[in-house]
Amino acid sequence: MDRHYMKMALELAARARGRTSPNPMVGAVLVKDNRIVGQGYHARAGTPHAEVLALAEAGNEARGATLYVTLEPCCHHGRTGPCTEAVIAAGVARVVIAMRDPNPLVSGGGIRRLRDAGVEVVTGVMEEEALELNEVFIKYITTGLPFVTAKAAMSLDGKIATHSGKSKWITGPEARAYGHCLRDWHDAILVGIGTVQADNPSLTTRLAAGGGRDPVRIILDSMARTPLDAIVVTQHSEAPTIIAATAGAPPERLEALRRAGAEVLVVNEGTRVDLKELVKILGKREITSLLIEGGAEVHGSAFAAEIVDKVVWFIAPKIIGGRDAPGPVGGLGAGDLSGAAELERVEVSCLGPDFCIEGYFKYRGG
Repeated sequence: MDRHYMKMALELAARARGRTSPNPMVGAVLVKDNRIVGQGYHARAGTPHAEVLALAEAGNEARGATLYVTLEPCCHHGRTGPCTEAVIAAGVARVVIAMRDPNPLVSGGGIRRLRDAGVEVVTGVMEEEALELNEVFIKYITTGLPFVTAKAAMSLDGKIATHSGKSKWITGPEARAYGHCLRDWHDAILVGIGTVQADNPSLTTRLAAGGGRDPVRIILDSMARTPLDAIVVTQHSEAPTIIAATAGAPPERLEALRRAGAEVLVVNEGTRVDLKELVKILGKREITSLLIEGGAEVHGSAFAAEIVDKVVWFIAPKIIGGRDAPGPVGGLGAGDLSGAAELERVEVSCLGPDFCIEGYFKYRGG
């Protein structure tokens, strides 16, 4: 029974995917006499927490009820008050928690506060599912760095374009639709200047049902070569475009991009943007998740810098061929197979005619 109601709470929490940054996704279900008397989920930062919404819906029915919540209730004052006090004041008799809050301001404190007040507390119900749901929040709150996903689409023989540079479309509509869901769920998207020059992409979210959210667009452009009339610079979007350059870029180009409407971020000295430094800067700006869509040199640099947490790789059942047709990952690469990074927790699915491989990077250092 606990798993049944926790599953409902997790499904509620997932409704806000991509909307709660820098907060976690949280869902709550209140049950009394095998009846759901209240439920809620955290919609976005600054709005009421899931527990508070569920308690408000339940009213007096909350007294003596069991609260199922996907994350340990907070016990500190942030943008909203502590949920533990609301739970105690409502007279909830039992609280079932999927996972502890990794936030150092909370971790374990909410559970202790509830138990000290005489509330029965059960932890670890569907914990694995809760950890996966909030993998972005866990990475960000414990390291200050964004969770980074690398996404690519290639043919069966490992090509991302023909030898003449044609890449539309390698995958089918189902895979491309999922790609736009990934944009909707991430705070920011990153591509290199090569992709901008070759494809002039918009890097916006286009969902079939509408209502998508555009991610912050980040162009890796060490020498500020982004054309002033590029779509990423001129289009209307609530999300800004950031040109990540180096101090070696011509000052007049940096100023021209600023005047054109882009934000310019000078990351470091030298001729290449330091990706490790860039993700630190993004974390300080409360960008908690970053989707890297390449191209090949950007992917190669990201893997070499070991900033990637997860990959989403689409493989189309097509053979493009050609020794000059590019692959999805550039750079120097591993000199020996023993030096290749491996994936763990791999899942393979079908999206229309295409395969989708998702997994987590396991770097040689651990």
